[in-house]
Amino acid sequence: MAQRYGGKFSPQGDSPAQNPTQKPSGEFRAARRTRAGGRVNLLFLAPLPLIWSAFGNGPTALALNLAALGLLILAAWLTREGLIAQEAYEARTVARRPAFPRKIAGSLLTGLGLALAGFAATGDLIAPVIYLVIGSALHLLAFGVDPMKNKGMEGIDTFQTDRVARAVDEAEKHLAAMTDAMKRAGDRQMMARLDQFQTTARDLFRTVENDPRDLTAARKYLSVYLMGARDATIKFADIYARTGDAQARSDYAALLDDLEQNFAARTRKLLLDDRSDLNIEIDVLRDRLKREGVTSQ
Repeated sequence: MAQRYGGKFSPQGDSPAQNPTQKPSGEFRAARRTRAGGRVNLLFLAPLPLIWSAFGNGPTALALNLAALGLLILAAWLTREGLIAQEAYEARTVARRPAFPRKIAGSLLTGLGLALAGFAATGDLIAPVIYLVIGSALHLLAFGVDPMKNKGMEGIDTFQTDRVARAVDEAEKHLAAMTDAMKRAGDRQMMARLDQFQTTARDLFRTVENDPRDLTAARKYLSVYLMGARDATIKFADIYARTGDAQARSDYAALLDDLEQNFAARTRKLLLDDRSDLNIEIDVLRDRLKREGVTSQ
């Protein structure tokens, strides 16, 4: 099979074949195609013909069609936000249901928007009711309903999970700021390298979410270290976008290497601690069974 040249002195650096010890980028590890894509974008385009229906047919038609347009655009936005919230919910093993059912609200607003448009076109009440019912039902069938219950929270202290959720949300904001800053640098390789570090960081997030007791040991990583990484990324992006400084690029890549190694080491340490806790629980239970005279035959 043909393979693109990527030697030591090529602009693209070492190729995976020539550097087998190089870790694969985390950009596509466990990646899933987002639902907030093509179908949702069509929802923003579909009601635009109402603009032409609004003008030239009197003030009543103008008001009804523009109101229908606004409702349908709002429904499309709520649907997209609901899909994004559902993806975040599904990506976590421990998660709360969305506080507001955006997709269900989008279904109702879609039906109302179609009903208003139908009333503006026909003037009777039967057609709008039909549009309301069918439009809402089809929207629900196409996009589903929002998650309606918490996931993986049985037997878990809700106070602790709330603390973890707030800490992870803040950490995700730092990662998002790093991604936005790196876009200004215009370096695709460094963007891929940043994605790889962020995948490692999110492994730590998931570990803490699975056991909220780990938050104390990981809090510095989720706040102080990520905040420093965010500030360093912003400064690097500004400098590299203006000057293309190769030394700054090399220093920033080394920083990402150090951060990734430390985050991965902390994740492994937390997993080992969890395993030790399990072994202790097993030993305690076995000792209790022996004291009570319960033994396997």
